[in-house]
This record gives sequence, structure tokens and C-alpha cells, in this order.
Amino acid sequence: MTMTDAEFQRIFGFLKSRYGIDMSRKKEIVSGRLENYINLGGWSSYSEYMNAVETDITGKLEKKLVDLLTTNHTFFMREFEHFDYLRTTVLPYLKVREQAGKDLCIWCGAASTGEEPYMLAMLINDFFGLEADSWDTKVLATDVSTEALEKAIRGEYGYEQIAALPENWKRRYFRPVAGTDNYVTSQELRNEVLFRKFNLMDPFPFKRKMHIVFMRNVMIYFDKDTKQELVQKIYDVMEPGGYLFIGRTETIDRTTVPLEMIQPSIFRKKEGK
Repeated sequence: MTMTDAEFQRIFGFLKSRYGIDMSRKKEIVSGRLENYINLGGWSSYSEYMNAVETDITGKLEKKLVDLLTTNHTFFMREFEHFDYLRTTVLPYLKVREQAGKDLCIWCGAASTGEEPYMLAMLINDFFGLEADSWDTKVLATDVSTEALEKAIRGEYGYEQIAALPENWKRRYFRPVAGTDNYVTSQELRNEVLFRKFNLMDPFPFKRKMHIVFMRNVMIYFDKDTKQELVQKIYDVMEPGGYLFIGRTETIDRTTVPLEMIQPSIFRKKEGK
């Protein structure tokens, strides 16, 4: 099945307008990921398929389109220097600052299949140790992909996927799945992560400011203007003195958003702002 330029424009325009995802230079990827699905679904062309997507009042076809075209590649211990900085610098600072209320607001905005928010929860639990029960440090984990979130909520991973984790984390937070080589997250760990579907292009519904925001490796899919709008929205929901972590290959234009760069990919909202 051949995708015409007009069909491609329609598909990437649909994604851009609704989700901010810019696939304008990825025609081969778009057609490759959709072709088999469209054939199996019985549609005769990409146009016929998009007609179905745009008129499906259930929204199921749109959700599937997003699942097919968004990349959810992630893994435990990814860019671990961020977690190390969180453990050695950010959490000690916030523990002192928020001692009275014992409440931290933490948002993982590109949760994918769950590895990153579970990493955050494990590290935070370890940091607070015996005091963990007296603190509210639940991680809000959001993603636009329904399929990825379903995997994250199941919390089941192959042995190779968790192999790089510290041994004490594997023992404490994972349980073997009978009859398989897989491991599932413990109830203790699941209780520390709240998964929700959320489109970053929608208005942010948060009633409280965020102390820690992980928004890693998602802005690479946005064009310059969309990325700048997203950074401004993130800045607006951050607590003064709060921290933003982005992917190591990503950049932020700080000429319009006054974030202080601590080091490449780690930023801070100044106190009092």
C-alpha cells in the first residue's frame, strides 16, 4: 500500500494538531508502522483509514493511532546521572525545605511503560528510609499512549529488563511470575505511583505546584514553538526552587523561560519566582 503525500500530510497534521507530535519528516516511519494494521483492519487506503479515525465517536481508533506512532522505548537506569543528582542534591534540599508538611509533588510526564516512574519511586523510598511512611512522595506518572500505560500499570518486566537494577531493589520491589522469566512490581511499589493518561497539549489540571518534574526524551518529537509552549506550561506549574529534568539530547531556550541551568538537562526554577 502506497501512502500519497496528501495522506501523509493528513496523518501528521492530525497528530500535530492534537498531540503536538511533529512527524513531518518521518513519512517512511509513519507508513511502515501503519501499513500492516490498516491491511488487517480491512481499509483499502490510508485515506479510508483516517476517515474511520476521524469519525469514530468511541475514540478507540485514535488511541490506537497514537499507540502505533509514538515511540515508548525506555529502560531502567536510563541516564542514571539524573537519579544520582536527585539523590545527592535535590532530595536532601527538599527534605529540609518541606519538613513541616512532609509532602512532595513529583511528576513524570512521559511515563511510557513505567520504568522511569518506578525508578523514581524506588529511589525516593530508599532516600527517606524509615521516614518514608511519614512523607507523601507519590509519583504522578502520565503518558499519551494507552497501550504503554497498560503495560506500566501491569508492572511486569523480563529478567533482562531489571538486571541492571541494584540487587536490593530487585529483592524488595519485584516478585517472580510463576512459570515465566518475568518479574512483577510489588504492591508496595505500585502504591507509590499514580498512572494517568494525559496529553501534554491539553491545559494542565494541576492544583498544586510540582517540586520535581521529569520530562525526559519527549520534547524531541515537538517542533520549536510547541516545545517552547510546553516548557512555559511546565515552568508555570513548578514550585519556586523546583527542578526540571529533560533528556540529555534535548535543549531548552531559556531566553523566554527563566529557568536556571544547573547542568545540561537539569534546570531549576529560581526561588521566589
